[in-house]
Amino acid sequence: MRLRFFLLLAVVLAVPEVSASQLVSLDSCRAMALRNNKQMLINATRIEAAKYKKKEAQAAYLPGLDFAGGYTYNQKNISVFGSDQLLPVKTFNPATGSYEFSIAKNPITGEPITSPDGTPVPQEVALIPKEAMTYDIHNVFFGALTLTQPVYMGGKIRALNRITDYAEQLAVAKGQSDAENIIYDVDVAYWQVVSLGAKERLAKGYVALLDTLNRNVQAMISEGVATPSDRLMVNVKLNQAQVDLTKVKNGVTLSRMALAQLCGLPIDSDLHLEDENKEKLSIVMPQSVQYEDMEQVYSRRQDIRQLEIGSNIVHQQSKVELSSMLPKLSVIGAYSFSNPNMFDGFSKSFDGAFSVGVMVSVPLWHWGGNYNKYKVAQTQETIMQLNIADAKEKIALQVRQASFKAQEAVKTYKMTLENLASADENLRQAQIGFREGVMTIDNVMEAQTAWLKANSECVDAQIDVQLCNTYLQKVLGLLSY
Repeated sequence: MRLRFFLLLAVVLAVPEVSASQLVSLDSCRAMALRNNKQMLINATRIEAAKYKKKEAQAAYLPGLDFAGGYTYNQKNISVFGSDQLLPVKTFNPATGSYEFSIAKNPITGEPITSPDGTPVPQEVALIPKEAMTYDIHNVFFGALTLTQPVYMGGKIRALNRITDYAEQLAVAKGQSDAENIIYDVDVAYWQVVSLGAKERLAKGYVALLDTLNRNVQAMISEGVATPSDRLMVNVKLNQAQVDLTKVKNGVTLSRMALAQLCGLPIDSDLHLEDENKEKLSIVMPQSVQYEDMEQVYSRRQDIRQLEIGSNIVHQQSKVELSSMLPKLSVIGAYSFSNPNMFDGFSKSFDGAFSVGVMVSVPLWHWGGNYNKYKVAQTQETIMQLNIADAKEKIALQVRQASFKAQEAVKTYKMTLENLASADENLRQAQIGFREGVMTIDNVMEAQTAWLKANSECVDAQIDVQLCNTYLQKVLGLLSY
């Protein structure tokens, strides 16, 4: 299905532009509309965006590499001591074979000298100046390079990848559905131009008939076999026919503009159609519909496919919500560095070290919040399934209605052919009778009016058969383009 859509775009883009005065076919109008329609361009952009989303989701399987760094200015340095420190030292005592503190003794009494609180005063001390334990941290530079590899995220990454894949399929299906709608609109506009063109020729023929009748009546008035009231009656009909002809001409012009707009051409284009000058159109009779094979119809319908893809997306969304209740495992590696650093004493230079670890996150209790989100997603999936069932019922009814309408159009067309033959013969007989003097002017005008009506109904019936066939193909999912 996706390949079909891209092939459609390739073929459409390969079709050359049609000049404004060139004779164009229905297929050419379809191709121009598909190429120039803004909605089709929007759909192509959506498909491209869906591809990028898909690649984004696939990247979640791979490790992420991040860098963070910074600079800090500190007003003060840091000092371990508030003042110089005197530390007692030990000396080796050969008698005991161990290190002992050397205590200052009174040279007279030989007693240890103590401080006011009774603590013996050491004889030897080590001086640690305050400056030796003061570190310059006015300017600190730091940074870290971190590598994170997801191992298990509760199925969230897999579900998100499937969602993006379905989103791409949904964009393609949406494009195909819009293409079918555009084609149907083009067909309606195309056959509208053909229909009004045929009616314009009929109106001209009707005016010519009335004009001929008017001249004949004028001649009869000169010979005294007709009255001025007869001529006035014909003139009224002739004037009305000329007004109707003007309306039809305006309708043809407006219909041609509408078709040009759908095809992406300037609305004032002099667009000529292959079928508008044909005396008899090639009627494509609708095919009979096998109702028992509706499953194939469902499989071809793009609206059903869109609903099914939407249901798949909602199903994967429920898995995303389920992952919020499952544990998550990641492996983390990092390289951190700073200046100054304390790896080998205090040094005002850049240095760093690697670290590797594992991070586990286990949801424990959230007062049912995550569970309720999961249940909401499940109810959305149920709604989507009900929408699919409802759409299938409506499509089954739509197919039957389209089939019945197509059958009625064919019967109407056959009936109009019979009526047209009768109207032609009736007009011929009226004209002969009028020339022979056995038919009145009213009889001739009635025959002419019936002839115009029969021809107009026949044109409408032909166009209706064409449009009913197109619509039937559309609802069956068989519309070719």
